Formats: sequence, structure tokens, C-alpha cells
Amino acid sequence: MEFNNWPLSNHKITTNLKLFNKASTKFIIKNLNFFNRHIIILNIPKVLDKALLIIMAKWHGFGRCKTRLSKDIGKSNSAKVQSVMTKHTISVAKFLQENKLIDISMAISGLGIGNCQRWSRELGIKKFNLQGKGCLGEKMKRQIIINKKFCARNKIKNIIFIGTDLPDLCHQDLLNTLKELQQNDLILGPSNDGGYWLIGLSEKILSSQIYLPFINIKWGSENVLQNTIDNFASTKLKYKLLDKKIDIDTIFDIENIK
Repeated sequence: MEFNNWPLSNHKITTNLKLFNKASTKFIIKNLNFFNRHIIILNIPKVLDKALLIIMAKWHGFGRCKTRLSKDIGKSNSAKVQSVMTKHTISVAKFLQENKLIDISMAISGLGIGNCQRWSRELGIKKFNLQGKGCLGEKMKRQIIINKKFCARNKIKNIIFIGTDLPDLCHQDLLNTLKELQQNDLILGPSNDGGYWLIGLSEKILSSQIYLPFINIKWGSENVLQNTIDNFASTKLKYKLLDKKIDIDTIFDIENIK
């Protein structure tokens, strides 16, 4: 795979990919446009509660990430894809941070504390924590607890979690989440695999219902999103769904990006 002029900008990621598969030796995808949306943020409401954006990031080590994708394009290439998507996510998030709409914290897996510090410094992110052990729900709940004092000290009411598998992530996705958190308690971005690419939690959930989005869920299944919604069925808490997106886990996901 060759990554030629794949810009890590806030707006567009374009590349020429040369992929190898078992059937034809070479499989070429030319000019794969992950997305081409130029977003200009105008008329931002005067009052938007600042949120902490926690980016769930995995180190792009050889053979340690994108295992399903690596079966089609190789371990080295899948690691490159992971690295580029992570940098893109950081780039989009930094734009909102520069406009004082969010603070950013990375939750990192696959590295020790020293290497995490070096990696976050390379990405230009000051705040990071280790994800720790357990399922995804346990890891996210742990990040909420770890960041509780930081949020209180900086008057941050809401927390947003996002992964790094979204080549079509743009500023408007995060801005919409901030807006919807003004009137809703839970924001979910549905993904193609039955899970979610984003979850936004309001002050009401964080103060009294911290467990609610993370219980009775079989993580990694096609019912994660629905299980999460079901957890709120008996409450008066309000939720909102964003647009569906494709998480990049396989070669078919890349092909289905429009």
C-alpha cells in the first residue's frame, strides 16, 4: 500500500491505496475519497456548555491493531491506516478546542505510561490517561471517574467519547453533539456494525446515572446501540441519534465509504 499525499487536514483525507488480496495478487483502489466536506462553522450559539472530548485511541503497533483489516492488506498497512485515522480525529478535535468548545483527553491502550506520554506529546495533546483493563463499558466508565475532578475544576458539564475509526469525521459532527447536549441527556452516533461511533453524556447522567449507558450490554455484538437505548427506556432521560457512520474495521468498510 502506498500513501501518496494523504493530507491530515480538518476537511479531507484522500489517498491512492494499493491493496493485495488472495484472489488477484493486486487489488487497487484509486483515489479513495474518505470524505469531501468543507465545513465552515457559522452562527454558533452564544451559550454552549463546554465538553470534555475523550478520544479512545489504540497504539498503531505492527500486528496489534486492525486485525481484521490486516488479513486483507497486511499488518504494516493496517497499522498505517490506524495511524492516519487517529491523526485525522485529533486534527478535527483540535479545531473545536482552539475555539474553546471542548477540551481533549486521550484514553490510550497498547502502550505503557512513558510511551503514552511521548505519543500524546507528538500528537499535540497535553492530557491523556491509560484505558486500563476490562470491556469497553468499563474503560469508558473509568475515564469518567478519572476525569471527574478535571471537569469540576474547569466547569465542564458534559463528556463525549469517540473512537478513531472514522475517516469521515468532521467538525460539524462534534458541533451537532454539543448542540444536542443542550436539550438531551444522551447522544449516540450509530455505526454500521450495530454499535456507536460516538456517545455524549450530559451532566444529569454523569452526576447520578453514570452506570446506565454501560450495563447489560454485550460489547462487540450487533446489539450494543439498541441495548444502550433500552437502558433508558424506563427513565425520563432524553436521547438523540446522530447520523450513521461506518467504522473502518475491514476492507469492505473502506469500499463502502462514499
